[in-house]
Amino acid sequence: MEQKKILVVDDEEDIVKVIEHRLSKEGYRIITAGDGEEALWLFQRERPDLMILDLMLPKIDGFEVCRLIREKSDVPIIILSARTDELDRLLGFRMGGDDYMTKPFSPSELALRVKAIFRRMSGVESANKTAFDLVKQKGLEINPNNYTVTLADKEVQLTPKEFKLLWLMASQPEYVFSREQLLEQIWDSDSVKDADNVTVMISRLRDKIEENPGNPSYIKTVWGAGYKFSSS
Repeated sequence: MEQKKILVVDDEEDIVKVIEHRLSKEGYRIITAGDGEEALWLFQRERPDLMILDLMLPKIDGFEVCRLIREKSDVPIIILSARTDELDRLLGFRMGGDDYMTKPFSPSELALRVKAIFRRMSGVESANKTAFDLVKQKGLEINPNNYTVTLADKEVQLTPKEFKLLWLMASQPEYVFSREQLLEQIWDSDSVKDADNVTVMISRLRDKIEENPGNPSYIKTVWGAGYKFSSS
């Protein structure tokens, strides 16, 4: 099995050493960066399979690093930060983070979250081999067999969670999902099971696939109930 590569970005050397020690024991290859500028350079050079990212970084902060990487890649990003404010956490998800842990943290829990993300990715790869049905709706094409989304023949870059959410809803058009249902389906870790995360991800999806996110034609809000994918 190919060794997974993880980029750890934090300006606190002690934290980097703890993470490197714990994740190396799991068999991962660890690459480290101490500031946002170095993180972007290493990301381009090394093409990691996953990224663990602090927010308060020298030179370029973690929010901007996350945003810039998300413009080009759907690599999973775990945000690891001392910033515990709810707005910071929601902003981290809006910028493209897949998970969020606050410091101080448990290295063992971090290792479990990394393993869970790779397990989900492996599940998608396995699912690709079983030829799930292609979803086509109003110029939007969602292909779970190669994990791609195209809109008017132009590919749309989604994170793994965004893709899973979109495919789940589009494969059951007109079905109204509550935020709690979507949360249970998309998020595995109890510590990030906050219904506001669904709202943030719906907003991110709309920004990417809707011509007018303020008046969406694909993902509609059903007030008091949840969200549905509209086929009309």
